[in-house]
Amino acid sequence: MRTFRTFTRLSAAVTAGVLCLALAGCADEASSDSGPKSGDALSGDVVKIMVGGLDKVIYLPMILTQRLGYFHDEGVPVKLLTEPAGVQATTALVSGEVQGAVGFYDHTLDLQAKGKYVESVVQLARAPGEVEIVSKKAASAVTSPRDFKGRKLGVTGLGSSTDFLTKYLAVKNGVRVSEFTPVAVGAGQTFIAALQRGSVDAGMTTDPTVAQVLAKDVGEVLIDMRTPEGSRAALGGLYPSSSLYMNTGWVDGHKETVQRLANALVKTLKWMSSHKPEEIAAKMPADYAKGGKELYTKAIASTLPMFTEDGVMPEDGPRTVHKVLTSFNPQLKNASLDLSRTYTTEFAKKAG
Repeated sequence: MRTFRTFTRLSAAVTAGVLCLALAGCADEASSDSGPKSGDALSGDVVKIMVGGLDKVIYLPMILTQRLGYFHDEGVPVKLLTEPAGVQATTALVSGEVQGAVGFYDHTLDLQAKGKYVESVVQLARAPGEVEIVSKKAASAVTSPRDFKGRKLGVTGLGSSTDFLTKYLAVKNGVRVSEFTPVAVGAGQTFIAALQRGSVDAGMTTDPTVAQVLAKDVGEVLIDMRTPEGSRAALGGLYPSSSLYMNTGWVDGHKETVQRLANALVKTLKWMSSHKPEEIAAKMPADYAKGGKELYTKAIASTLPMFTEDGVMPEDGPRTVHKVLTSFNPQLKNASLDLSRTYTTEFAKKAG
């Protein structure tokens, strides 16, 4: 654990973090511009947060909070790390490698069924932000989830939220999970390449990958869940997705730190709600706009409706997630889950 003693050293850490984001060899981690205020009650210990893809628009509030300086303003030093999928971020959290994870809320239910208590402390999004895309080659044959049978379907990782949602869409439309093959293809260029090569017939991904696929004309949108309306149409209700979740025991023992994190993130969500996509894109690392600034701005605009403005869990959201997961997962269907222990609104409401 590091202690930030002077503003000079803090500024150096900021510069190193920004440079790290710009270099491919450092793309797995970003140092925060945050540090404890003079006389702060916190020890200055760095809070490590693993994100299931820092450059994904669905997790945009995390790096944006860092770049707006809000973690620093709250006096809590944060280091953001990245993994390709939310399920891997969850693994890092459970193993104790990090104090927080940013992925889909549905992992908290999955973990509780396995006897591990993790809770969402800030709910960043109320819709999945996911899009099911069918390749141009398979577009005429795959016109709805009813056509998933016998197909290879791309997901970010096995056991990921894209895996969960793909299984739900299949089962809801009469296709058993044993009748199609999920293929872990990640996001970005690996996802696009899988569509182009025919490694998958269709797949679920998020922006900016969606915008890049459409710009390259290698796929078509089959199901769009980037808005609350899209979530209701596909899943029957709001589906709280991107969230900051932590082990319940750690939250109970570090409430002041969690509150400061919530204050910073809720401030970012409010900032996002009052600024244009172009202004948001301008705050992001330049290398996140792999398809060009204009395309990246378009990707942000398409995804913005998924985010909450206050970090509070939508009232009916947990029930929708429970319905989705139990539709195909026997372990969850037979488990006695306490949904009230999978999230808390205490910190977000106080921040608001």
